[in-house]
Amino acid sequence: MSHEIVEKNVGLMAIIIVIVISFGGLAEIVPLYFVKDTTEPVEGLKPYTALQLEGRDIYIREACNACHSQMIRPFRAETERYGHYSVAGEFVYDHPFLWGSKRTGPDLARVGGRYSDEWHRAHLMNPRDVVPESNMPAFHWLADATLDGGDTAAKMKALRAVGVPYTDEDIAGAADAVKGKTEMDALIAYLQNLGTAVSSR
Repeated sequence: MSHEIVEKNVGLMAIIIVIVISFGGLAEIVPLYFVKDTTEPVEGLKPYTALQLEGRDIYIREACNACHSQMIRPFRAETERYGHYSVAGEFVYDHPFLWGSKRTGPDLARVGGRYSDEWHRAHLMNPRDVVPESNMPAFHWLADATLDGGDTAAKMKALRAVGVPYTDEDIAGAADAVKGKTEMDALIAYLQNLGTAVSSR
């Protein structure tokens, strides 16, 4: 009888559905806040330098994450190709996360230190010079665009407000750290940092 009441009353059914989904969501999400592996940085993890932070913003602006994921799944085929699987603790300073699942190009979660700066520069200028079968577009204009650092300190202050441990000295020196560098320099600095906190695990 009570089942029929719920079925015939759409409003009541909607309320019950919301309650059930809420409890299910809480049961899955709340425990993660108490697991250290998901809330604390891995040992040795450092926040992005000013130049790396600018490079990350360029990476997002140029939609690199539309073709390259930054999340190695814990499967043998992935770990043999890309390296250690991704762990939550290495992304605690990333806002927003750039995990993704789209792989038109290879995953970049462990690309840091795998190639030289010169290789990255050549690859960004014309990908087919170093990877003949690549379908990635060239990003040669990044070599001509110069950073002025006008917004870098503000970005770091905003990230500090959400828990990234930037010091006053980091913020004060941010503009000088990037001024005069090219956007390509910044993007390469970001790429060279990816995955290095857990590369030896």
